[in-house]
Amino acid sequence: MSRPSDHIDSPQSPSGSDVTLPKLGFVGTLRWFWRQLTSMRTALFLLLLLALAAVPGSLVPQRAADPNGVTQYFVDNPDLAPVLDKIQAFDVYTSVWFSSIYLLLFISLIGCIVPRTKHHFDALRAKPPRTPARLSRLAGFTTREVPATSVSSAAAPSAASVVDSARTLLKRQRYRTIVFTGVDRATGLETASVSAERGYLRETGNLVFHSALVGILLAVGIGGGFGYQGQRVVVEGQTFVNTLLAYDSFNPGRFFSDSALSPYQITLDSFSATYETQSLKAFGQPLDYTAAVTTTDADGSVSDADIKVNDPLKIGGTDVYLLGNGYAPTITVRNPAGDVVFTDSVPFLPQDANLTSLGVVKVPDGLPDQVGMIGFFYPTQSEAQSGVYFSSFPDLQYPVLTLNVYDGDLGLNDGVPASVYSLDTDSMNQLTGGATGVDSIELKPGETAELPNGLGSVSLDGVKRFASFDVHHDATQGWVLLFAILVLAGLLTSLFIPRRRVWVKATARADGSVHVEYAGLARGDDPRLVDAVAELADRHAGTSSTDSAAPDPSTGSPAPGTPPDSKA
Repeated sequence: MSRPSDHIDSPQSPSGSDVTLPKLGFVGTLRWFWRQLTSMRTALFLLLLLALAAVPGSLVPQRAADPNGVTQYFVDNPDLAPVLDKIQAFDVYTSVWFSSIYLLLFISLIGCIVPRTKHHFDALRAKPPRTPARLSRLAGFTTREVPATSVSSAAAPSAASVVDSARTLLKRQRYRTIVFTGVDRATGLETASVSAERGYLRETGNLVFHSALVGILLAVGIGGGFGYQGQRVVVEGQTFVNTLLAYDSFNPGRFFSDSALSPYQITLDSFSATYETQSLKAFGQPLDYTAAVTTTDADGSVSDADIKVNDPLKIGGTDVYLLGNGYAPTITVRNPAGDVVFTDSVPFLPQDANLTSLGVVKVPDGLPDQVGMIGFFYPTQSEAQSGVYFSSFPDLQYPVLTLNVYDGDLGLNDGVPASVYSLDTDSMNQLTGGATGVDSIELKPGETAELPNGLGSVSLDGVKRFASFDVHHDATQGWVLLFAILVLAGLLTSLFIPRRRVWVKATARADGSVHVEYAGLARGDDPRLVDAVAELADRHAGTSSTDSAAPDPSTGSPAPGTPPDSKA
């Protein structure tokens, strides 16, 4: 018979004549692309790519979680920050490239799961396969002999009875079984075999794992679309009301509506911090933060609660997390006549682990000129040999506030939003500190100092603590937890349940004995298959020779070849 010209055993084709493959065409190309996309290899690659794509979100601050950090990053890295912003590095989880990987992974997993589910369902309904003709080619192949009975009044063991006892033993081990009977062509004697399989739960766990992974992706997507996240800084004694205007920063989902905001209130009664003071190596390290709050639900019920790190407050369908903390000096500014033109507890942003903090005070009205002050607050003020102040401990041991004063245009009348934590000094004159030759104003709690140029006076009335809260609403948290549990359960099932097939074949001999063969076949890696087949053979051989027969009514001896659960 002639072979195709491109067959490996065919004579070499003339030089220059290559094999001509049919063109895929547009539909064929789409079909090829779909098969590549929905392969398990592609799904695993996309899952790894998604994990790598999430790495930038932990390297640079994200607008959704830390908008102030993004602003500070632009200040610290004026050349790099615009480049990162163009590639959406500050909005990684909503970026075009991250969403593309997310959607491709979603489609790939569904394309893998649907055909595999159908195939698995068909396999569950199918019967075990027929016994191979040559079991000696399979793993763990071993043989046993069931001798003919020595009792003349008892029947000799048969291939069918031996296989029936093997089937009973396999069923006890939760195998699906089917028995085949026939006649050996060479000897004309009876043959029987049982085909058994188990481990379909492994593929079930695999499908549950991938389906639950799709469920997580779907739940996260829906939760992100209908949820929201906002931040608010609250000073001791202040109250936060869950309204859109009350947030310092707010990031709604694509399908968010104002009606999703549950009307509740949170009042920060006090904030306490515990620091390490015993170990010199860890001196000043925080041990515990506690925000004691009073909450008022939508129905008017009032209750007290504590918010700690990794212990959020659940209220109104939201989780309120303790995001940060610091100090808010209470500063009062008076005009030359002694009238109060500004008084507030101003949050100062921590700059180091010992809470050396930076803050800004803006006084637009009430003084001869608009005044801005840039201040540094030191909870425990210390002085280096160079004369520079720093904080040596984060708690209030020796609090000191220093202020550099500017007058001029604060830029508040231009209609351009400005951060309350920064001061644009381009259109202002510096009056104290720096190159002015005038010392910065230095205040301790309860002290008052005169502003330069007769502008008035400033006093430090006290120091309060503030807490930064992150309010997170995600209606799909319960679903994500459920799918995560299913992912873990499916993964463990697919890893630890082996998929295997086992065959037992019995052939009757002319002398009345029965020759029994045992073998197995694994789907995937099954290091215990050989031992399992050997254990089955030992147990079955013992059962067939001793325990597989019931006592004969006339002699009291077991009837050879009788299954253990049947009667003679």
